[in-house]
Amino acid sequence: MVRYPLTPAEVERGQRLGALLRRARGERSMLDVALASRVSPETLRKVESGRVATPAFSTVAAIADALGLSLDAVWAEISQPERDAGPTDSARNAPERTAS
Repeated sequence: MVRYPLTPAEVERGQRLGALLRRARGERSMLDVALASRVSPETLRKVESGRVATPAFSTVAAIADALGLSLDAVWAEISQPERDAGPTDSARNAPERTAS
């Protein structure tokens, strides 16, 4: 299996994911969250530090669940390159979409 190098955007998204998970973890210990999400503390540490910039979906889902985060909220936060920029005009005027 050939692994291609990550793009700068993927690395940045991984760093945003890690920062989000660290903030959401708050005062909880890494071990507590790792056990609750059934991932190793080492995996959680690597994801939080951005060292694993593209973790498996199941890993992100398990950690988000243990932290009480919805996957929609996680994706919304990590997919925005500039959090302070705010929504664009097209995003502001777009109708809200819900899953069927």
